[in-house]
Amino acid sequence: MARIGCPYGTHRVMEPQGVLPQPAWKIDNTMEIYDNELLIEVDTLNIDAASFTQIKKAVENDSGAMERMMLDIVEKRGKHHNPITGSGGMLMGTVSRIGPAWTGQLPVKVGDRIATLVSLSLTPLKIRKIKKIHVEKEQVEVDAQAILFSSGIYAVLPLDMSPSLALAVLDVAGAPAQTAHLVRPGQNVLIIGGGGKSGMLCLYEAKKRAGVTGKVIGLGSGKGSCDRMRQLGYADEVLQVDATDPLQVMKAVSKVTNGQMVDVTINCVNIPNTEMASIMATKDKGTVYFFSMATSFTGAALGAEGIGKDVTMLVGNGYCRNHAIVALETLRESPILWKIFHDLYA
Repeated sequence: MARIGCPYGTHRVMEPQGVLPQPAWKIDNTMEIYDNELLIEVDTLNIDAASFTQIKKAVENDSGAMERMMLDIVEKRGKHHNPITGSGGMLMGTVSRIGPAWTGQLPVKVGDRIATLVSLSLTPLKIRKIKKIHVEKEQVEVDAQAILFSSGIYAVLPLDMSPSLALAVLDVAGAPAQTAHLVRPGQNVLIIGGGGKSGMLCLYEAKKRAGVTGKVIGLGSGKGSCDRMRQLGYADEVLQVDATDPLQVMKAVSKVTNGQMVDVTINCVNIPNTEMASIMATKDKGTVYFFSMATSFTGAALGAEGIGKDVTMLVGNGYCRNHAIVALETLRESPILWKIFHDLYA
């Protein structure tokens, strides 16, 4: 008889007691399921950009050392919860067992291929072997198992694209969906990190929503990122500026908006210290959406206060209603986005 579990997974928390699985330091990753859990045979981990970048830099791109660091995180914590960035990622695999009290949000059966839409930072995970690290995709081929709680969200993988391509899109599904909610016709919109995975999807949604009377600005620090934005064609202006230099970002945005600044800023970068650039590029009463998991919300709050800036700042919640559908449809709607994503992630 299966053990009875909490729908939010608190029965898996080992330390400290009394918290939910995400903020917990360590969770139980034994793979015997409780009555309300789902067991997944995992073949791919999609490490979130902030975490992957931190691991890669910490070991100077040594793939063997990256593998050891990832295994060490899971061994110590029972989940892939980067202690430096506090972030995780998501996974792809095949449903192998379903508890008798499972009440997931979508119909699912044994044998279905799914991608979890909850963070690895709260997902019980046991890695038997890391087969290969795909540095360019931020994906890791594994022989592993994972547990999904009944409160966890997931998507059955679509049939019209490769699993690795679908996983890349679903990993950042919250960003284009939130962009679609935030941007209105005629607005000035800034996408920081517009040449990255989430940024490219946001550029498309921003242009779609702002329309011909709006202006979409893409900002990247490297030539490759800026070239991708120009290739896409959804940015009215492409700025190559270091996002950690707030004064330079403010000046560049002021120049292309005739001093008006932007109504909405979407921050998609995977490096720290870009909070003030986001805030200073945004007009008073504007909105800043920090999708980046490298964001210091203390720095953002105190920084805005320090310069007397009245902006609405939104935490980059990776979930909003129908976000997986929106993200996948964004890719399907744009042939050029499909091509670039296919070349990078398929």
